[in-house]
Amino acid sequence: MVVDLIGFGIVLPVLPLWAEDFGASPLQIGLLTAVYSLMQFLAAPLWGRASDRVGRRPVILVALAGSAVAALLVGFAWSLAALFVARILQGAAGASYVAAQAYVADVTTTKDRARGMGLIGAAFGVGFVLGPVI
Repeated sequence: MVVDLIGFGIVLPVLPLWAEDFGASPLQIGLLTAVYSLMQFLAAPLWGRASDRVGRRPVILVALAGSAVAALLVGFAWSLAALFVARILQGAAGASYVAAQAYVADVTTTKDRARGMGLIGAAFGVGFVLGPVI
């Protein structure tokens, strides 16, 4: 989760500048930022269902690979449309946090579950803080 969120955080501060280089309007820049969250919203139930069917680990690994591909696409985007596609993929892959939460619920006792979920929350925080710094 930390790696995924660092990738998210690295892009966020410079995303408006890249979009401006491609001639994006303020509305398009806002949409470019929002599409990540929209895709998380839409993809989270799909990742959850997939993790119930094929297992948590395969889903998490596929999503991490998707995040890596999306990060490369963001870095090498050649147009505003390519940047949108990359952000859509980033958001969809980033929705795999639901599989990570399910995995923690599966492997922890009731007593330790809150601690495990807290570690996921900490990973979010670390990723958001370290990403822009990197």
